[in-house]
Amino acid sequence: MTSKKPTGVDVVVAAQTLGTTVRHTPLDLSLRLSGVRQQEVLLKREDQQVGRSYKVRGAYNFISALSPEQREAGVVAASAGNHAQGVAFACRQLRIHGKIFLPSTTPRQKRDRIADIGGKWVEQIIGGSTFDEAAQASLAYAEEHGATYVHPFDAPLTIAGQGTVVKEIFEQASEPPATVVVPVGGGGLLAGTAIWLREFHPEVKIIGVEPAGAPSMTAALEAGKPVTLDEIDTFADGTAVQRVGDVTFDIVRELVDEVITVPEGAICTEMLNLYQVEGIIAEPSGALATTAVARFLPDLPEGPIACVISGGNNDVSRYDDIVERSSVYEGLRHYFLVTFPQEPGVLRHFVEDVLGEGDDIVFFEYIKKNNRETGPALVGLEIEKPENLPGLLERMEASRLHIEKIEPDSPAFAFLL
Repeated sequence: MTSKKPTGVDVVVAAQTLGTTVRHTPLDLSLRLSGVRQQEVLLKREDQQVGRSYKVRGAYNFISALSPEQREAGVVAASAGNHAQGVAFACRQLRIHGKIFLPSTTPRQKRDRIADIGGKWVEQIIGGSTFDEAAQASLAYAEEHGATYVHPFDAPLTIAGQGTVVKEIFEQASEPPATVVVPVGGGGLLAGTAIWLREFHPEVKIIGVEPAGAPSMTAALEAGKPVTLDEIDTFADGTAVQRVGDVTFDIVRELVDEVITVPEGAICTEMLNLYQVEGIIAEPSGALATTAVARFLPDLPEGPIACVISGGNNDVSRYDDIVERSSVYEGLRHYFLVTFPQEPGVLRHFVEDVLGEGDDIVFFEYIKKNNRETGPALVGLEIEKPENLPGLLERMEASRLHIEKIEPDSPAFAFLL
C-alpha cells in the first residue's frame, strides 16, 4: 500500500472500489438552514450510511487493498466508535479477523452496533479514556502480533475513501455547491474532501469545523505542525482527537480555506434543531458542520452550501445532557447556591418575590444533607428568555437570602453538576 500523499484521482479509484458496497446517501435540502442563510443549504446524510457514519468508506477502501498474507494476519483498529463500525463491516464482508480497541467513553449504543455489524469476525477491547490512548494500545498489539493497523484518518487509502463523500455530493447536487463544510477530528474527511475538490472544483470554499473542547487541527495550524493537546472534552466523541494526523495536517494546511471551532453548547442546540425540525438524529460530531453554518460563518460565497452530517450514532440516554448543555449555552438555565434559613415562609418568599413570571425551578437539592439548617441548596432555574436574567439577579440581590450564582465555566459548576 502506498504511503504517498493521496490525490483526487485516488478518490475516484476509491469510489470504484466501494461501488455499491456502501450506500450512496441522500443529499437533502434543509429548509430551516436555507431560511437562516438565505441561500440553499444541502445536508449530506452520512448518518444513513452503513454503520450510520461515513467512516466505513475509508475503512473498506483500506482493508480491501490488503494482500492475502496481510488478510490472514488480521487487522487491528482504534476508534471512538464510528471507525470501528466501518472496520467491523469490512471485516465481515471480506472475511478478515479484526481486533478493535475502544476508549471507555465510547457510548454503549456504538459498542452494541459494532458487535452486531462485525459478528464473529471482530473482538472489542475496551481501555483508556480517549481515542489516543486506545490507539497506542492497538499499535502495540499490531506490532506484537503482525496484524495490520487500520488507521481511522491518517492513511492515504483511508483519506481517499472518505473523499468519496464530497464526490457524491457533486454528483447529486442540481447546482454545484459554492461552499463545503465538514467536521474535523483527525482530519481524514476534511483531507479527502480537499484533495478531490482542489483537483476537480478548485473554486469551492472548504471549511472544517472542530468542537471547542478538542481543537486539535486548530492547534496544529497555529503551531505549524501536529501537536498533542494536554486534555480534551470527549463530549463530541467522534471528533475527540488529541492529535491530528501528519498526512491529514499537510493536506489541510495546503488546501483548506478555514478551520473553525464551535462550542459544545451550540452543538447541542443544533442537535435538538436537527431532531425537532428535520427529524435527523445526529451525534454531536455529526452536527458540527450545520452548527457552524447556522451560527458561526457570517460571510460565505453565493451559491449552495453543502454540510456533511457525518454520523448518527447517538445514545438516546445522552439527550438529558444534551438538553441541559443547550439550555445553559442559550442562557435559559442557571444554577444558584441558595441558603434558606429555617424560618416559616422562606421558600414562599423565594418563589413569590425572587422568581419572576415564567421562571421555573428545574432542580433543587440540598448540598449539605446532614445539617440543612446551615447548608445551602443547589437550585436550577429555567427562564423564558435570556433577557430576563438581569431582573432575576436584581431581585436576588434585593432578597434577604444569601444567593450565589454558579457560572458555567467555574470548577464548581462541573463539580456540583
